[in-house]
Amino acid sequence: MNSRQRRGVLLLLLSVICALGAFAGVLSVINDVKSKVGPEVTAYEVKKDIKPYTSLTSAQFEKTEMPKRWLSANAITDLAEIRGKIAVTTLKQGSLLQSDMIVDQPALQPGQQEVAIMIDAATGVAGKITAGSKVNVYATFEGQREGDPDLSKIIVTNAAVLDVGDLTPLQPDADDRTRAATDAVPITFALSALDAQRITYAESFAKRVRLALVAPGETGTVPDKDRTYELTKDK
Repeated sequence: MNSRQRRGVLLLLLSVICALGAFAGVLSVINDVKSKVGPEVTAYEVKKDIKPYTSLTSAQFEKTEMPKRWLSANAITDLAEIRGKIAVTTLKQGSLLQSDMIVDQPALQPGQQEVAIMIDAATGVAGKITAGSKVNVYATFEGQREGDPDLSKIIVTNAAVLDVGDLTPLQPDADDRTRAATDAVPITFALSALDAQRITYAESFAKRVRLALVAPGETGTVPDKDRTYELTKDK
């Protein structure tokens, strides 16, 4: 091997040593970053905006991986935690799911029963009443005898809404030609036995049933003297 060949071999070895040194340096930097960032864990992002009081399902979230040290202490890492929960506020698309965003779905209290009735979508719900809402239930009745005025009555106050179902097309009864086809929504309430009878009676015999959303935190009721309204007595 002549001197030129020896120089070529030495340069080749030197290049290999430099490459190995650079590779070792890169690995060192990567390991240093990993040691600073820490291990990754599973978290969940909101796929699309979720309205307040909406029941939660796993389909509403997508899995993501991120360093554990970057997660807040109340971040949810297991979707089993959303079972039986509802959103307490609007969950924005792309936000990480956290335990302070959700609460237990309203449940029956002792002495209550679950009652569902169909409510006209246009006049009774309008998309603002959701699970967890409190509502007053209004019903309009025809006069008992010919010539008697129609009455509007508040039949239940502060009724707790457990669930709002899907929009359902309704056809009028065969013997009722005065009503047109309409869309209705099944609303499930948690009510006492007496209020359950009142709301069921209204669904069956009232000309119209409406729901009025009660402001959050409002616990007052409507006095008995203000629960019945007649146009002829309005001053």
